[in-house]
Parts: sequence; structure tokens; C-alpha cells
Amino acid sequence: MYRRWGKRAFDVLGAALGLILAAPLLVLAAAAIRLSMGPPVLFRQERAGLHGRPFLLLKLRSMRPGPGEDAERLTPLGRLLRATAIDELPQLINVLRGEMSLVGPRPLPLSYLPLFDERQRRRLAVRPGLCGLAQAAGRNAVPWARRLRLDQAYLRRISFRRDLAIIAACLRVVLTGRGVSAPGHATMPRFPGAGG
Repeated sequence: MYRRWGKRAFDVLGAALGLILAAPLLVLAAAAIRLSMGPPVLFRQERAGLHGRPFLLLKLRSMRPGPGEDAERLTPLGRLLRATAIDELPQLINVLRGEMSLVGPRPLPLSYLPLFDERQRRRLAVRPGLCGLAQAAGRNAVPWARRLRLDQAYLRRISFRRDLAIIAACLRVVLTGRGVSAPGHATMPRFPGAGG
């Protein structure tokens, strides 16, 4: 029952409340981005949603535009926004639109879809999440193989209590500053494929 109806109600209520509480922080962050990097304030990227359908994921911008590695384009303000996960808050709008859930596997770029094996594709059976088991286990520091195993583990047991526990665990990880980037990377390395 929760998986079919309750989860969506929880998403709408949680995202609406989250946006109200985060509004002052979002306004301050948007002003800081505009002053330090210029427009646009939001970064939009096509990601794979429910059943692999594409949608535009929203984030606060943390990098300068142009060529170069992520580490070169990531600004000091961007590092702060990523460390605190403030850059992810606009995805509450994606949750309200029904493109995402508060809890679920993180949405990945469409280019990753052909790289999944049959088991990994099952993550597309639910809406992607603002946070998930992999983020609770250590955000970007969690290697790809373990991250995808955790996504599959989430699919096997979805409940209101478990979603609350995952949100609480994700908040703890963010507050401790763990896992902002993978070892040796500014963010997360590209998914190498099921055999990588």
C-alpha cells in the first residue's frame, strides 16, 4: 500500500515542506552563485527517471562553464554547496513534479543506460530519489559496484519506516561531511559498465 499510494503522498508533503523551510537558504545560495559565477543559477541535466524516461534534473550550479576537468571548473562556492548538499535542494521541485521521489536510487545520466546489465536495470522500476541507501552509506565515496547493489537492496524492501531511516542516515552523512567526492576525483568517476 505504501509503495503504491503512500510513498507519493509522503513525497509531495515532504518536498513541499522542504521547499518552504529551504527557501531562505535557496535565495541566499542563488544570489551568491549569480554574483560569483553569473547566470544561470540552475544547472539542468537530462537524467533517467522511472522506467528510463528522461527528465531534466535541477541543481544549483557549482561549476564554471567551459572545457576542463570537474576539479578545474568547480568553484570554492561550488565545493561548499556540494559539501552541504545545498546544490541538490532544487530537486525538491523534481519530487513535486513526480519525476523523483524523496528516497530511491539516484538518477543517472541517460548515457549510462546501455551500460547496465539486466539486474542493474531494475533500479529503473521506481522513481529515482533525492537520497538513497548508497548516499546513506557514504555518498560519492561508495564505489559503483556497491552503490548498485545497495540500489537493488532498496527495491526489495520499500516501506515508510525504512524511507524515514534512509533520510535520517543521509542527513547524518551530510552533516559529517563524509563522501563528498570519490577518492582521487572532484565528484564521482563515470560508471564503467556492469563489467567494470
